Amino acid sequence: MLLRPIAALVLLTITLSVSATPWHDDSHYVPLGPRTGYYIVRPGSPLSHQLGVNAAPTIDTADPFRHGYGADPLAFRFDRAGVLFAPPAYIVQAMPNEFYTRRLGSFIRGRTTSRDVAAFFGRPQSIERQPAGVITYYAIQVYNPFESRGGGGKR
Repeated sequence: MLLRPIAALVLLTITLSVSATPWHDDSHYVPLGPRTGYYIVRPGSPLSHQLGVNAAPTIDTADPFRHGYGADPLAFRFDRAGVLFAPPAYIVQAMPNEFYTRRLGSFIRGRTTSRDVAAFFGRPQSIERQPAGVITYYAIQVYNPFESRGGGGKR
């Protein structure tokens, strides 16, 4: 008789722990040199909250109306003079694109300006003003074929 309530409690505990961790957070810093490097950040992760990049213009590839297409943002923190003062952040939903990680690795904190970044990526999609300066966001168009709903509409 005591076995049933214990089994139910174990099953409930497993169910709650699985639903509380729906994805693996592998957010981290990639050091490349004394003043070069970048963050790989998952949307909604503790690191994204710590860096203050929650307002990043992410478009979810899992949205059924977007058929696997979305946007991953790049975030750059500039001081009031327009100089990069913190490592850039690449907010990714799936796998980081090597083209963009190489570009992020070329920016030097304390030397790279907002004009240098704009020369690579064009006009920013959004700018968030902060007391120390600004966070500038650039959206990268991405495609996740595993989220595509095409092919006849049947699953």
